[in-house]
Order: sequence, then C-alpha cells, then structure tokens
Amino acid sequence: MILNVKLDEGAVMPTKAHETDAGFDLYCRKSVYIPPAGSCVFDTGVHIAIPEGYVGFLKSKSGLNVNHCIQSEGVIDSGYTGSILVKLYNHSDVIPYMVEKGQKISQLVILPILQCNLVEVNTLDSTERGDKGFGSSGK
Repeated sequence: MILNVKLDEGAVMPTKAHETDAGFDLYCRKSVYIPPAGSCVFDTGVHIAIPEGYVGFLKSKSGLNVNHCIQSEGVIDSGYTGSILVKLYNHSDVIPYMVEKGQKISQLVILPILQCNLVEVNTLDSTERGDKGFGSSGK
C-alpha cells in the first residue's frame, strides 16, 4: 500500500527502523521541555492521506515509555489531512524530560478497521464473563 505524505517546512518524513516494523516513527520539529507530571503537544508537520477503511493509531515509543515515563496516544481517522499532532505525557512526578529537535517522539501504526452500525437493544446475550469487570479473570 502506498500512502501520500505532505511535509510542512522542517518536517521529517516518517520512517521505519526495520522494514517489518509495525509503526512509522514521527519526529519532533523543535526542542521542548516537558515538566514532571506535565504534557506538551508537538506539531509534526506531517500530513498523511489515510485511505477510507483504515485508521492511524499513535502509539508510544517503547524506549521513551520504559526509560523516561513518556507516553503518547491518539487516533488519526481517514479523511483527516491536517498536520499530525502528538501529545506527549510525562508520567514522572519528579523528573523533567527534554525532547530534542529531530528526536523520534511517537509512532504511527496504520490498521484496517471494520465499519459497524450500533443498534440499541434491551438485553445482551449471556456470556461466561458477563458484566464482571477489572480483575474478574484472576491474577
């Protein structure tokens, strides 16, 4: 599949470190300090034409998440052609984080989606799990 990409001035083309990687790395266009328990929105300057029937998921970079408590999350719907914005959250209560210009900040994973229609009903079919929530399947 080929996706059309438009880059704003100073934007970096998304890349994959390995051909078989699931996500395309997105890059920061300017250096920004994220305080402890803070967040910051980054305009990547990357515009991607995601085709109908697909979605782009923004997912945290494992190294940022595990080593620095920095996470990102988001959804890019087909039809959206604006610049991809990435919000990074610093989940550390005490350690600030400096994001450097040109650094990989998130990854974009393109996946097919099912189009579903919702129908309101009075009851749902009985299942083994039922309405048992968090922790109901054991440790």
